[in-house]
Amino acid sequence: MTFDTERLYELLPAIYRLRDGPGAGGSNGSLRAILDVIADQLAVLEEDIAQLHDDQFIETAAEWVAPYIGDLIGYRTLYGLTDRIGSPRAEVANTIAYRRRKGTASMLEQVARDVTGWDARAVEFFQLLATTQYLNHVRPRNVAWAPVRDHATMATVGTAFETVAHTADVRRIARRRGRYNIPNVGIFSWRIRDFELAGSPAAKLNGNNADRRYLFSPLGANAPLFNHAATEDAITHLAERANVPQPITRRELWDDTGAFYPVSISVSIAGTALPIGSVSACDLSDVGSGWGYPATDKVLIDPVLGRLSLPDSLTVDGQSLVMTKPVVTFHYGFAAEMGGGPYRRLGTFDDALTPVVAVAAPASIGAAIGGLAGSGAIAVQGSGRFTETLAITANQGVRIEIRAEEGSRPTVVLGGELVVNLADDAEVTINGLLLVGQPIRIPATAGTGRLRLRHCTLVPGRSLNLDGTPAQPTLPSLIVESGSVAVEIDHSIVGGLRVNEDATVSLSASIVDATDPTNVAYAALDGLAAGGELEAAQSTILGKVHARVLRLVSNSILDARLAEADPWPHPVDADRRQDGCVRFSYVPPGSRTPRRYRCQPATDDVAARVRPEFISERYGQPAYGQLSDRCAIDIRTGADDESEMGAFHDLFDPQRETNLEVRLEEYLRFGLEAGVVHTS
Repeated sequence: MTFDTERLYELLPAIYRLRDGPGAGGSNGSLRAILDVIADQLAVLEEDIAQLHDDQFIETAAEWVAPYIGDLIGYRTLYGLTDRIGSPRAEVANTIAYRRRKGTASMLEQVARDVTGWDARAVEFFQLLATTQYLNHVRPRNVAWAPVRDHATMATVGTAFETVAHTADVRRIARRRGRYNIPNVGIFSWRIRDFELAGSPAAKLNGNNADRRYLFSPLGANAPLFNHAATEDAITHLAERANVPQPITRRELWDDTGAFYPVSISVSIAGTALPIGSVSACDLSDVGSGWGYPATDKVLIDPVLGRLSLPDSLTVDGQSLVMTKPVVTFHYGFAAEMGGGPYRRLGTFDDALTPVVAVAAPASIGAAIGGLAGSGAIAVQGSGRFTETLAITANQGVRIEIRAEEGSRPTVVLGGELVVNLADDAEVTINGLLLVGQPIRIPATAGTGRLRLRHCTLVPGRSLNLDGTPAQPTLPSLIVESGSVAVEIDHSIVGGLRVNEDATVSLSASIVDATDPTNVAYAALDGLAAGGELEAAQSTILGKVHARVLRLVSNSILDARLAEADPWPHPVDADRRQDGCVRFSYVPPGSRTPRRYRCQPATDDVAARVRPEFISERYGQPAYGQLSDRCAIDIRTGADDESEMGAFHDLFDPQRETNLEVRLEEYLRFGLEAGVVHTS
């Protein structure tokens, strides 16, 4: 019932309403004014009473009530790293829903995915124990020997989808030692994600037109193909192979081609998408000077090596195709949105730049740059391949951005150095491109301009062999001859840097890879003297560093060492040690730096134990630059916020794992013990 001013006024005797009116002896509405105040307070009281019912439910409760409901149910706060736990209301609501299914494997899997953001699968290891069976409860599938003739079953041994029985393992799973025991539950997690590269021209193995061998990677290197994970919002069953992103095996593609083609892999020739009946899985490993099997009547795909072999002729739907260069769509794996990639980058674009000139292969990026009269943006569309020699000239006050459109990752093969001429106050931004072949050079004539590399890849080592090793001598990716420019490298992967001693370079969430810790990652133009002022935040530098000033190195890894008879006196060297700071970072022993704060190794005694260990140091591999689980905890949680040091700091993997451990402790059934297994 609503008591507004008019209703309250009507409830008064008429004599008082008359006396409140205007005229001789009247109060000129003073009584109505008092009732206005009373009505306002009544409205507040009515609203509060109505809200009492809503406050009993987390979905409709007021914001200030959510923490109280959480306290009533014993809710424990987590790091808010994912959408599912981004707000107290959502987390308390999820907690209530979880407890209704407490102890079930599907609920544990849902919790793992919600609090970490990783794809996950829960495995109850008691089901994989080889036991003497009770005849009233026979388990025909749980036999005490491995069916070695069943290739599909044997291929899953040691994985999250294993069905082979094991003898008991008494080591504790919580310490990641044992697995197969009655109380053990394993939470398998996939930290590497799959990214789709659509409409990318396959890279030809060599220049022989008669040779119809190609590689999926636009760099012409071996790279595993991933499946596209079909993620579910709500867990209604335990995760299956299609629900997690991981490399496709040859046997998987052979046994069930339709599970991966054309959802995760597709091939087009002469504009025609090949049907599933025209492709087949095959082992295309090297045999002598060729590959394992030549293609005869089908297109052969090797998902392990990312190779593609075409027959001399192919008929699709009764029509003979012209065997032109194939265009492929596939998924590759990587741990973060770093380097050139088809992920979301819209927020990094400079929307104020006009005009915006769209370019798509086979058009020329260089021609589009030459057509700009002043400031503007070049929007490269699609994941095509551009082979050209570029030059960018930005006059005084001009801003130019060359960017790959969101969802695209174009490959630019530079026939010569990409020369960037910067006048005073000019800015050039390169965003989302993959560049290979030649370095970027800023000539000595450049003014006080700025070069930004955002979400770019300047392939370390310039080009790669089929096994991913450098095909040419390791040369720098960026050469800065001018002493008046500033370079910003953000969320990028680059090779070595050669920088004038008066220039400045800042790194953020990036990898500088000299391809070996004994090679030079950062120095002056001669590769020996001190380069310009350097800042590095949340970055990984693989190689030796010699800078005039290390202005600030924070939450980073400087992985360098001296070779035998090395002319360098120190693996990391700063000329001006009274200026700058190195904090919460790994610095190799024997380095000469400014003052350090909470760096590793803390003492020489632990130097052999506390050092970076990477899963892969080879660009192009899915786990490139990712810290291994064997890496010292001092580095994996050594940043200022207890995240890991290095380029993957902002993923906050240690915090995600802490979230999972807190929730598993709460939701496990009594007597059970859980362990986290990093599948990738």
